[in-house]
Order: sequence, then C-alpha cells, then structure tokens
Amino acid sequence: MVILLRESLEGIEQCQSHEPDEFTISSTPLLPLLFLSLFPPRNSVEDYHDAMVLKSFIEVHPDSHFSIQNLPYGVFKHEPDSQPRPGVAIGEYVLDLSVIALAGLFDGPYLRNSDCFNQPNLNTFLALGRPAWKEARTTLQKLLSAAEPILRDNASLREKAIVPMDKVQMLLPIAIGDYTDFFASKHHAKNCGLMFRGPENPINPNWFHIPIAYHGRASSVVISGTDIIRPRGQGHPTANSLPYFGSSRKLDFELEMAAVVGPGNELGKPVDVNEAADHIFGLVLMNDWSGDIQAWEYVPLGPFLGKSFGTTISPWIVTLDALEPFASDAPEQNPPPLPYLAEKESKNYDISLQVSVVPAGQKDASVVTRSNFKHLYWTITQQLAHHTINGCNLRPGDLLGTGTISGPESESYGCLLELTWNGQKPLSLGGTNRTFLEDGDEVVFTGCCKGDGYNVGFGKCSGKILPSPH
Repeated sequence: MVILLRESLEGIEQCQSHEPDEFTISSTPLLPLLFLSLFPPRNSVEDYHDAMVLKSFIEVHPDSHFSIQNLPYGVFKHEPDSQPRPGVAIGEYVLDLSVIALAGLFDGPYLRNSDCFNQPNLNTFLALGRPAWKEARTTLQKLLSAAEPILRDNASLREKAIVPMDKVQMLLPIAIGDYTDFFASKHHAKNCGLMFRGPENPINPNWFHIPIAYHGRASSVVISGTDIIRPRGQGHPTANSLPYFGSSRKLDFELEMAAVVGPGNELGKPVDVNEAADHIFGLVLMNDWSGDIQAWEYVPLGPFLGKSFGTTISPWIVTLDALEPFASDAPEQNPPPLPYLAEKESKNYDISLQVSVVPAGQKDASVVTRSNFKHLYWTITQQLAHHTINGCNLRPGDLLGTGTISGPESESYGCLLELTWNGQKPLSLGGTNRTFLEDGDEVVFTGCCKGDGYNVGFGKCSGKILPSPH
C-alpha cells in the first residue's frame, strides 16, 4: 500500500506539471480522489465509481446531461462514409469504444477477448449481460476520471478516442428486431377513457391486471432528428358517406420512454419478474407519433397505420446502473397484481421529462408539458415479465415502449390529445394556437435526472413534421 501511495503521489506531481492541450482538465483536487480510490467508502469499489465526487479530466458543464456518472451508450459515424462504431457520451465529446478496445484497455474477464465494440451496433454488447456491462462501466469511469493518467496523459490516444460531439453523426444504437408498445400510465388511460367512454367506466377492468400492449413496427423506428411524414389512411365516415381517405387530420406526439432489452430468453421459458432487470440494458426517450386514422382502423385488432408510420428514439441509451441512484417506489397497485407480476421491490425512476414544440415558421420553442417517468403504474420489469409469460422469446436490441407517460395534473399530460382535451382547449405557442401538430412543427423531448452536482440525462429526441406526399 505504501508503494502504491508513493507511485500515485508521483503521478499527481506529473499531472500537475502536465500541460493540457485540446481538452480542458477539470480543476478538481486529485489527492482526495486518490484516497477515495485507495480507500473506497463503504468497502465497495463500485460505490467509488458511482460516488458523486467522481470527476472527469474532461470538463463537463454542470448543465450537461452527460456526466461521468452517466456515460450513456450510442453509435456514431466519424465521417459520412466511415463505419458505424459504438461510443459513450462524456460532456460535449464522444469516447470511441473501438479505439479503447483496440488499445487493450478493456482487460477484464468479460470484455478482454470480446469484439463487441468493433460492431456497427450495440447488440453484441447487450447480449453479454449485466456482469459485462458493469465491467465496462467501471473501466470507462476509471479511464475518464481525473485521477487516471492512462488516457488523460496520452495525447495520441486521446486524439483518436475522443471526438467532439458536434463532429459526429448519431445513428440508431441497436438493431431492433422487435418493438412492443405498452399502455402503462394510469393517468393516460383514465384521460383517454374519460374522453371516449365517459366517466362511468374510463379504464377497462382488465387494465388493472394486465400490462396492456400491442406489437409495433420495428422498421419505422428512427433516430432523433429524422423528419416524420404525415401519414395517410382512412378515417371515420360521416353520416352515410364512405370513409374519409387522406392525410391524418389530428397528428400527435406521445411522450414515452423505452426499455432496451439485453440478454433475451429462450422460446418457451418466461423471465421471472424479479430477474427481469437483468434483461434490461437501459432506457431511451421515445416519441411514438400517433395519427387519428387509428380511431377508424383499431377495431378489433388494435393500432396499425395510425402508429406504424414513425417512432423516434433518442440516440443515447442510459443504463439502469446509471439510473439506480434515482430509483423511486412505484405507485401502489390496487388490486395487487397476480403472483407472476408481484415484485419483491417495485420501482420506477425519477426522470424529469419535458416536451417542447417549435411551431412552423418560428425559431423559439414553447414548453407544452412536464411529466416524470415515476408516474408509470406498470414498471418496466413487470412489462418485460408479462411479455414473456406466454413463452415469447425476447432478443438483444428489442424495444419495449412504455406508452404515453402522463402525470396527475393537466400540465403533465403526455400528448396533445390530453393537453387540448381532443382539440377543445387549444394551446397558445408563441403567438399561435395548436390543437394538434401542423406541417413544419418540430417536437423536442428531453429527459434528465438531477444529482448532487451532476446530471444523468438522455439528451434530446426530436422530429419535424413534413406534409404527406400527393
């Protein structure tokens, strides 16, 4: 220990005399970090890596979503014609994981001989499971910490591995084999029921026993920033006329998040609800755009063209390990769920969500709603367990949407259908009114957890509406 301490102190002296180049070295004193690394609190190295005092040698603005406590995963291109590669976000930079892997810095038992970071998506890494995810997180937090010289003091390696975020193109981080959308918010379910069924029976009785869902269209899941074309289809006939055919007249956003599946399960072998978290890598923001053509087509088999035209997700997957400090108790479920859905620990996460709209022809965004992930009635682990209870096999990269996340107050409703009460109460957006989305409108989702001096955020999830082709 004395030798380690002497060598570490010598490393600090070298660091203090080191001239920073293109990166700003944070001014955090290194000696306290040294002692934390040598004497981790609560006898846990993992606690050290998750500690609020952990700082990166890359300066991270206090408002940044991408702290060293976060390190969300994505896939990017360095140049338009370059190969996609996995990375993690840190401040205003992307750490290229293929470079870190090539340098032999993933030297733990799970990742040492893996090619998971030399792939065009994260699916291979997701399939490795939680031990590998934890090993990667520990390694990356150490490499990026202010007290670790391996990357900090190697200018050549830094130049290859650390890329400005504004110089990369973000891609879908996963190959999505299947996509399922749930209906897990009690407040959203109640509001929709009040509008369309009335106060006598706003929520169908089965909703309190089953995490309701339908199978979505994976091929039209797109990355944030992709334009969305207004869908066309059939609408309700009026009087004795034929059904209307044309562009959706009421186009809406739906504030959702989605769980990204890690290791799957074998066909015919359900996942126990108390083990379901080990099958979830992390969460993304998701806008499951919705058109009113759904109202005419959904009986009896559910949504089709009114949903399959586009679903937007954020580029960065925030891991459950990064979200763990923000875990919160899930709402009480009454009646109690059936035994296969009864969790020993039922939890959500305190993730503040916000939706802004930039009306067509304007530059300024108007906030239209603020909600929170913790409002979900059915947890993501219950959703996954229910999905597999019939023996359905999930696979790495599958996407499980939560459904619209609405809170109890009107200003926390998760879609325009609720916010305008189906068009009866127009919203004022910077001098113009909206009941539903118009061509040229841009919708921007953000989500963030607030820690003590740091954030764990998701960045943004955005899309602009383009007119239907004629």
